[in-house]
Amino acid sequence: MKPTIAVILPCYNEEAAIGTTVAAFRAALPEATIYVYDNNSRDRTIPVARAAGAVVRSERMQGKGNVVRRMFADVEADVYVMADGDATYDAAAAPRLVAQLLDEQLDMVVGARQSEVEEAYRRGHRFGNALLTGLLARIFGRTFSDILSGYRVFSRRFVKSFPVLSTGFEIETEISVHALELRMPVGEVVTAYGARPDGSASKLSTWRDGLRILTTILTLMRIEKPVLYFGALGALLLIAAVVLTIPLAVTYAQTGLVPRLPTALLATGLVIVAALSFTCGLILDTVVRGRREVRRLAYLSFPAPGA
Repeated sequence: MKPTIAVILPCYNEEAAIGTTVAAFRAALPEATIYVYDNNSRDRTIPVARAAGAVVRSERMQGKGNVVRRMFADVEADVYVMADGDATYDAAAAPRLVAQLLDEQLDMVVGARQSEVEEAYRRGHRFGNALLTGLLARIFGRTFSDILSGYRVFSRRFVKSFPVLSTGFEIETEISVHALELRMPVGEVVTAYGARPDGSASKLSTWRDGLRILTTILTLMRIEKPVLYFGALGALLLIAAVVLTIPLAVTYAQTGLVPRLPTALLATGLVIVAALSFTCGLILDTVVRGRREVRRLAYLSFPAPGA
């Protein structure tokens, strides 16, 4: 029995591109059902998507993360192909990504972007992506070459075990961390990335959304790696306490007095807070292990793709 495939396209004001996007995925995956989830578009995105043959649904809560949460909850399929509705991703590569997912029984295949067009993938976006990808690798040990790609293929067990918490463009980062933390089998395929068609404008703000993604990485570090997060915080407090204590120790050794009592009290307080921070990290690590086991069991309740 062939697996059912769903193409899911989050969309906001993509009248100029959504028809082309739907048609391209229809040609690449004729057996798939194509869903367009509109996110309060003010143009003709909905009628254009319907005319192209897509199943159109709406999500009123603004933000890509909210749309992905709704898509993952509502759509039932064995394989999910997620892309943006702006006609920038190579729909012709979708069969290759799906085949790799099924043949190797993976839970996610990322379409890593490669573009020859400067306007399609601006230099600032490239630098920010590389910076955030490197940071994620340092924190979580391994990563993908393009953590911000919106072109991904998922198994059913990935989608139905993923508790989406993000609301905006940081959703791709959360997806990557979910796969890394549960040690899912994943893959990556280099795909072409093109420029938007005329009349279509990017909704991504390099600085604002980059800052949100960075904040998301640090938040996920606090949630998933509490020993590392609170240990680093405790280490900084301990270093500050030592720096404050050194001149006090020198003065005490010379005179036998501690003339700067407020500084001594501050250093003592910093040491106490550092110890509490280390302790919080250890306690929360136990909680995180329990949560991770629950997510792992939810993930394992579904069969592997292609099984």
